[in-house]
Amino acid sequence: MRADRVFVCGATAGLLGDLLFGDPRRGHPVAAFGRAATAVERLLWHDHRGWGALHTAVCAGGTAAGAALLARGARRSPALGVALTAATTWAVVGGTSLGREARAVGAALAAGDTERARERLPHLCGRDPHALDEAGIARAVVESVAENTSDAVVGALVWGALAGVPGLAAFRAVNTLDAMVGHRSPRHLRFGWASARLDDLAGWPGARLTAVLAVAAGGDPRGAVRAWRADAHRHPSPNAGPVEAAFAGALGVRLGGTLSYAGRVEHRPVLNAPGRPVAVADIERAVRLSRRVGLLALGAAAAGRWAAGRAARRGTQGGTR
Repeated sequence: MRADRVFVCGATAGLLGDLLFGDPRRGHPVAAFGRAATAVERLLWHDHRGWGALHTAVCAGGTAAGAALLARGARRSPALGVALTAATTWAVVGGTSLGREARAVGAALAAGDTERARERLPHLCGRDPHALDEAGIARAVVESVAENTSDAVVGALVWGALAGVPGLAAFRAVNTLDAMVGHRSPRHLRFGWASARLDDLAGWPGARLTAVLAVAAGGDPRGAVRAWRADAHRHPSPNAGPVEAAFAGALGVRLGGTLSYAGRVEHRPVLNAPGRPVAVADIERAVRLSRRVGLLALGAAAAGRWAAGRAARRGTQGGTR
C-alpha cells in the first residue's frame, strides 16, 4: 500500500475514532506530553528567550523525532502504518471533546444555571468566568469552538497530510507548548516566546483552511467572506483572526470585544460588527459548523496527500525514461 493511501486510511480511521469515542478520561498521550514538558521546564527555566527556545526544541523536536522513528519502523507493514496513523490522529485531534465541553456549557446556560456554566468554561478556554455574564459566556464558547476547530482538528490534519505521523505529533506538541508557556504571564513572557512564535507558524496553514471551510460549510458564505476580509487582520492573533471572523460571518453573530484573562482586561476589536449578539442557541450552531469543517478538512487533507503522491510518482516515472 502506498504512503498516501496509508495516510488516508489511517487519518480517516483516527478521526472516526475521535467522533465515536472522544478523548480518553485517563492516560491521554497529550496529557503525558504536558507532564514531560513541565518536567523539562523545571530543569531549563530561565527568564530568557534562548532558554525558552531550547525548551521548545527539546519538547517539540523530541516528539517529532520519536514519531519519525515509529513511522520508519511501521513502513515494513501497511497495516501497521495505518494503525499507527490512526492511533496518532485519534490522539492529537479533539473535535468531539471540544463539542462535548461546549454543549455542556450551553446546556447549563439553557437551564439558567449560570454558575454551573462558569464552572465548566475553564475546560474550554482561559477566560475569567467570573467576569462574564450569560451573553459573555456564550460568546466565549463560540470563540473557543472556532479557534479550537483550527488548533484541535484542522491544523493537525494539514500537518499530517504534509509530514505524516511526525507532522501530526509535532503539531500537537507545538500547540500544547503554546497553551502551556506561550501566554504573556510574567514567568513566560520571554521563556515562552519561542513556543508562541512557532505555534503561529505551525498554525498558519490550518487557520486559513479552517476559514475557507467555514465559508463553504456555514449558512452565509458571503457574510463569512466579508467578515474575514474586513476584520481578521484586526485580531491580535494572526491565526485566530481569520478563523473567528469567518465563523462570526458564517453564523451571523458578533465576536470579539472586551474580555478578561486572569484579571487582565483586553479590549479586542469586534468581528462582524453587522451581526447580532451571540445567543445560547448559537453554541450548538457553532459546534455543528465545527463538525462540518472537520470532516471537510479530512477530505481536503486526503485529497492533498493523494495529489502530492501522484505528482511524486509521475516525477519518478518521468525521470526513469
